Amino acid sequence: MAFQKESVFNTAKTWIKDIGQVIRTEIDQPRQIDTKTNPNDLVTEMDKKVERFFAEKIRTEYPDHQILSEEGFGDDVKTLSGTTWIIDPIDGTMNFIHQKRHFAISVAVFHDHIGEIGFIYDVMGDVLYAAKNDEGAYKNDERLQSLDEKKNLTESIYLFNTLWTTENNIVDDKKIRELVKTVRGVRTYGSAALEFCYLAEGIADGYVSFTLHPWDFAAGAVILKEVGGVIKHANGRDLTFLTQEPLVAGHKDVVDRTLTHYIELK
Repeated sequence: MAFQKESVFNTAKTWIKDIGQVIRTEIDQPRQIDTKTNPNDLVTEMDKKVERFFAEKIRTEYPDHQILSEEGFGDDVKTLSGTTWIIDPIDGTMNFIHQKRHFAISVAVFHDHIGEIGFIYDVMGDVLYAAKNDEGAYKNDERLQSLDEKKNLTESIYLFNTLWTTENNIVDDKKIRELVKTVRGVRTYGSAALEFCYLAEGIADGYVSFTLHPWDFAAGAVILKEVGGVIKHANGRDLTFLTQEPLVAGHKDVVDRTLTHYIELK
């Protein structure tokens, strides 16, 4: 059966708004907090509740679609052939727990390896970023403008976790510190999904991260593409959107210069 992009888009939008309202209603309730890979890799009962909500909806409405997601309710996805939903139920769980804001629901729909739909919902701000492949990107109902044709790295606002400026076993931290000295400023917001939205808005220009999973950036990649932004594996190749991958994203000029001069994977 052909991929019904408009129908899937409208259905997903409704689901996102519905579960977002549930999160806002329950935001001040006591949380059940667990850890995953390390003491700062947090998950709550709400992360699981939201992912379960999407999984049940998708399997009922679209039983032939597969799900790639964070909290265990998805499938063992090996290929993006067919239709695949890539879901982060709460991106920015630490913010969700500690600040009760600056977190997002991130939902992408890929069809035959192409990112066709991307949603990132700033739940507490009630701001929905959305995009359809080759049909533009929107912040609520306002279309986002294309990024500037040119951008100098020295005039750029950069987004990344300052952890990468310290000694680590993934990337040359000395070169990352040189990047910090070169750009106009660095910001960290604690939600990769929202940071991709800021790239798409043009209020930030570059982003690096080295431990993200597809659910952290898939929807953001769809949205960013629609304004002329790019996302690349940190070695310069295309991303697979199937596994954890180091990446650079943002304005094309900024990404190109970052990859050429400031990223050296170990």
